[in-house]
Formats: sequence, structure tokens, C-alpha cells
Amino acid sequence: MAQDPARDDTGSATMAVAVAARPLNLVIDELVAAWNAHDLDRVLACYDPAFAGTDVGEAATQQGITGIRKMIRRWFRAFPDLTLTPYTVIIEGNRVALGWLLRATHQGTFMRIPPTKRQVTVRGVTLMTIVDGRITQGSRLWDMAAFLRNVGLLPELRDSAEE
Repeated sequence: MAQDPARDDTGSATMAVAVAARPLNLVIDELVAAWNAHDLDRVLACYDPAFAGTDVGEAATQQGITGIRKMIRRWFRAFPDLTLTPYTVIIEGNRVALGWLLRATHQGTFMRIPPTKRQVTVRGVTLMTIVDGRITQGSRLWDMAAFLRNVGLLPELRDSAEE
């Protein structure tokens, strides 16, 4: 009797097969839902163990699950009430561009900036490559100047007509 390829030798469905079968938009939906639930394990399950990524707010490339875990923990500690709202998703082949809006309260140290208890609203874009249902590469680009304005470290922008 041939073994069902979607089952391991115990008869249980394998996680890799279940993840691989997901369309890219469902991977993105799960990623956003996991961030909004502040569920570190669910977020990490969206990433490939060999993940490599960059973030404009990070000094080093995130390598593997360990690197992405450290980055996510920094965000969750600094912004325990963060919500991520996607405003655009572009999928082409195995590449995804996710435009997002983050809203949160700055309640923990972030980028060496002590908590200010101020509300922050930041727009960003994450560019990802997804293979077999997992994110293998990513770049997070976000409006650091808006963050710095929100926490009081940069002056508010002024309309050029006011000058």
C-alpha cells in the first residue's frame, strides 16, 4: 500500500505540506494576523529556517529564525499594543510587496530610544520572496522619520506655503 505523500509515517498531515499548499495571499493573511495577535510562534511559522532579511531600523541582517525572532521581540516589547493594517498587497510570481500601516504606543526601548508613551503611526513596505509557503527573503522599509517625529525627536513637517 502506497503512503499518502501528504502524511508522515504516523499518518499525521505534515506541516511542510500543509504550508506549501497555501496560496501566497493566505501566507500574508496569516503573517498579518499573527503580528496583530502578538503571537511570536505563529509569526515565526511563516518564515523559512534559512530566512535572510533586512530592516531599515536594524543594524544587521536578520539570519534564520533566530534573527527574525530577535527582531520581532524588539517590536513586541517596544509596542505591546501594535496593530498592523495592510493597505496594499502586490503578488508577482513568488514575490510579494506588502504595504502596511503600523499604529502603536511607544512603551519600551526601541532603537535605543527610551519609551515615550506616545502614539506612533508609521507606514512601511515589506518586500518578500515566498517559497513553499514560507518567507525566504525580506526587506522592511518604513518611515523612520515619521517614527522619530511621533516620539518627539524630529520636528513636525510644515507645509512649504507656511515658510
